[in-house]
Amino acid sequence: MRCPFCNNPDNRVLESRSAEGGQSIRRRRECLLCKRRFTTYEQIEFVPVTVIKRDGRREGFDRSKLLRGIVRACEKTGIPQIRLEALTDEVESELQQREVREVTSNEIGELVLQKLRHLSEVAYVRFASVYRQFRSIADFINTLNQLRNDTPPIHREGTSTNNTAIAENSRLKIEENQKTVTFSAHS
Repeated sequence: MRCPFCNNPDNRVLESRSAEGGQSIRRRRECLLCKRRFTTYEQIEFVPVTVIKRDGRREGFDRSKLLRGIVRACEKTGIPQIRLEALTDEVESELQQREVREVTSNEIGELVLQKLRHLSEVAYVRFASVYRQFRSIADFINTLNQLRNDTPPIHREGTSTNNTAIAENSRLKIEENQKTVTFSAHS
């Protein structure tokens, strides 16, 4: 490692510590010639993941593209940006841990949906509508029914029991109305 100030290759490590949740090592170094200090980071170099698109094209995994899709699905839900970045990190980490270096865009979409299902029902439906290419109201209704039947209610910090009761009453009214209204899907 060369000193960034005098370009001397000789330096000593003063301190090392884990950084970025154990994904890298931060090292504080001192140049043996000019005595100036500088910081370096060591990271694992991952073999890139290739994404197989729906039309068969292949492209490198793009973390920023995934994050943009998640952020768009979570707009106005009140979920902090740091949580969305953590969710993106989780998905990327799961992809990196696979032995197979090629993954379909379908697999990535399903992985994101699994994570969003536990984070926000609204974000889940928004992401599903784009990812699964909803074409009709019936697609939304089917997804909402699946969510209602498969997912326990999401409880957020700061939600009062009164709000929970109101939400439950609304849900019961919707169920009552659904019994009287028949939806039909026309393709």
